[in-house]
This record gives sequence, C-alpha cells and structure tokens, in this order.
Amino acid sequence: MLNYEEELKKFKPLLDVDEVESAIYGRDLTDVIDILKEMLKTQNQDGKGAE
Repeated sequence: MLNYEEELKKFKPLLDVDEVESAIYGRDLTDVIDILKEMLKTQNQDGKGAE
C-alpha cells in the first residue's frame, strides 16, 4: 500500500511556469522565417534578386 506521507517527502516540484518561460524565451532560436530572411538578404546583396 502507498504511504502518502513518504511519497510527499520525496516529491520535487517542477520549474515554475515563469522559470520555464524565461528559460525558453531567453534562448535565441533561429526559425525557418529567420533563415529565409537571411537567404533573401544574401541573395539581394549578391545582385541575384528576383527578376
């Protein structure tokens, strides 16, 4: 049978939502849009823009 008192003593809470949010938003992640913008910028600088 489970001893709830013992289980509660072993319990370790997860990160707070605020801590998780700051950990996620604090990272500089590159997404597909950033990659496409960089590709277009490079293409335009090389003079090979869309014609």
